[in-house]
Amino acid sequence: MNVQLPMHMDPQAFLAWVQGREERYELDRGRVIMMTGGSRAHWQITANLLRTIEASLDRKRFVALPEFGVSLGTNSLRFPDVVVDVAGGPSGDLTATAPLLIAEVLSPSSERVDLGDKAAEYLRLSSLSAYLVFAQDEMKAWVWKRGAEGFAPGADVLEGMEAVVRVDALGIDLPFLEIYAQVRLSE
Repeated sequence: MNVQLPMHMDPQAFLAWVQGREERYELDRGRVIMMTGGSRAHWQITANLLRTIEASLDRKRFVALPEFGVSLGTNSLRFPDVVVDVAGGPSGDLTATAPLLIAEVLSPSSERVDLGDKAAEYLRLSSLSAYLVFAQDEMKAWVWKRGAEGFAPGADVLEGMEAVVRVDALGIDLPFLEIYAQVRLSE
């Protein structure tokens, strides 16, 4: 669930303000949005996704980070569930240098934003190779991958336990059986 606060900031002021706060926030076109906690399924899928990515990622070239900042140049700063960035950035950085993969896990209140506004913002990033959005109540993902002509309009939808997301730019496969391991899905 997202809660909009009656506050407006630029990205630099927001990054200074948000440091050390216990609550989670994003900056959406200058508006401060409080992010509420996720369900058990949301966090299990996020943790599984992070582990699966890290297990096959070339760590000399890339780093997988949970809830790390992505500056969108639209007066927006997002904190996706998982970001894969280039390795070796300064340890004090608060945002990704050149995110190659961004992944979100849908919550009932975030579906419109994750599949709409955030997708549009993320797909404008010149470094981005893939944007993935995973459902938390079924084995399903919306997948945007950059091709030779850029991102195609709309996402590919993958479903079922045999599905695998291939991210060629990182040389990794993300099998749904690993992403959804130990998650009790809706009957």
